[in-house]
Amino acid sequence: MKTSDFYYDLPQHLIAQHPAQPRDASRMLVCNSNNATTLDSTFRAFPTYLRPGDVLVLNHTRVIPARLLGVKKDTLAPV
Repeated sequence: MKTSDFYYDLPQHLIAQHPAQPRDASRMLVCNSNNATTLDSTFRAFPTYLRPGDVLVLNHTRVIPARLLGVKKDTLAPV
C-alpha cells in the first residue's frame, strides 16, 4: 500500500473553519460494516447508533495551528 493511494481532491471551501451551529448539527458519515454501506447523518443522531456493550473513547486533545516541515537525512526528500 502506498500513501498515494490515499490522495484525493479536497476543495478548500469544504474544509470547516468554524464549528457547526448548533454543535450537534455537524455532519457524520456512518459506516455499516455488516453490509458495507455508508450514509450521511448528523452528530445529533449519534446515540441511535450505540448498542449495549459499545465502548466510547473520548479524546480531549486540541489541534494547534502548526505545520512541521522536514527532510529525510539520507535522501533529502521532503517529509
